[in-house]
Amino acid sequence: MVFFNAFLIALREIRRNLTRAFLTMLGVIIGVSAVITMVTLGDGSTQAVREQISNLGSNLLMLRPGLGFGPRTSSAGVPNFTQEDSTAILEQVPGVADVAPVIRTSMSTIFMQNARATPIIGSTLKYFSINKWTVSDGRFFDETEARSGAAVCVIGSTVRRELFTDGSSPIGAKIRLGNAACEVIGVLRSKGQMGMGDQDDSIIVPLSTLQRRLIGRTSPRDITLISISAVEGESSDALIQDIRSLMRQRRNLQPSQDDNFNVFDTRQIADTLSASTKTMTSLLTAVAAVSLVVGGIGIMNIMLVSVTERTREIGIRMAIGARTKDVLLQFLVEATTLSCIGGLIGVILAAGLCYLLAPIIGAHFIFNLQINLLALLVSAAVGIFFGFTPARRAAMLDPIEALRHE
Repeated sequence: MVFFNAFLIALREIRRNLTRAFLTMLGVIIGVSAVITMVTLGDGSTQAVREQISNLGSNLLMLRPGLGFGPRTSSAGVPNFTQEDSTAILEQVPGVADVAPVIRTSMSTIFMQNARATPIIGSTLKYFSINKWTVSDGRFFDETEARSGAAVCVIGSTVRRELFTDGSSPIGAKIRLGNAACEVIGVLRSKGQMGMGDQDDSIIVPLSTLQRRLIGRTSPRDITLISISAVEGESSDALIQDIRSLMRQRRNLQPSQDDNFNVFDTRQIADTLSASTKTMTSLLTAVAAVSLVVGGIGIMNIMLVSVTERTREIGIRMAIGARTKDVLLQFLVEATTLSCIGGLIGVILAAGLCYLLAPIIGAHFIFNLQINLLALLVSAAVGIFFGFTPARRAAMLDPIEALRHE
């Protein structure tokens, strides 16, 4: 009952001057909403990054010539791979589920009056399953078409949008790739943008088609990338080490020579990007938390003013029997109520902001109940901590001097 009565008195004092109460709570509102927004959007961004990386493929490893994952200049002068290299990886490295040799190039692509430069990927049928590609229309090429080098292709959704501007179905249409014609047999389901570019802006043809019809084959070392799918649960570090040892042997590298190839694990990329996102979120959250401190100082200042304004009231309460701890409790409850109401408004505001901002920045909206409850508890703690000094000053007033106060 004591707490309940103190709470009712606190609500009465807040209603007495709503404008001042709102301005007092403003710092807490901003602080709580900023902290929750930063944490929620940070978690949503991390989840979005992980999903985008997982869309690249199932336990995917990428073997490339050169020393980095950057531009092709990083592999200038370094020999490419052979199809036998991909076969050796599948047969000799434990823990490898599938491999797909890949040739990447870029060609002028023409359909009717529309023309553009488009990335061309030549690979085997395994490429689609390893990289988790599905079709939204049509089909993939089959093994017979892959072996015979048939003039067929599967296009990305961006290519469809740019070439087939009239909205017609591309299935069965003939498009020109360089100097050769190719029949569209499928359209890939969209995966969207990634840090490395638009995943939907590509045309995939059988490897033999690219080698025989589009670019010709002048050397057996024409494979620019090998996509590798690991067995579920396999250790990435051990698998990368085995692939590295095999490729050093096949490329005749001496112990004193550095690797002239690199192996990238999409799971490690996801972990790295997620760690960077979490670090940035933590920094922004720490900055936003300063607003809570500012809000607490605002509550303390207003409560000190309130003690001065209500000095005579305090004296009357003490004169009719209120104890020191009753006055202390009253002002602590009032400060905590102000802070908690501000915290609750901040939680509601943060939920609305996150719902609106998440689609704009490409993050998921994830309502984290623990973070929201923690923010409310912190706002209550701010009220107690910064409200203690004014409450103690009120409790320590001399009743006689308080009654004389004008």
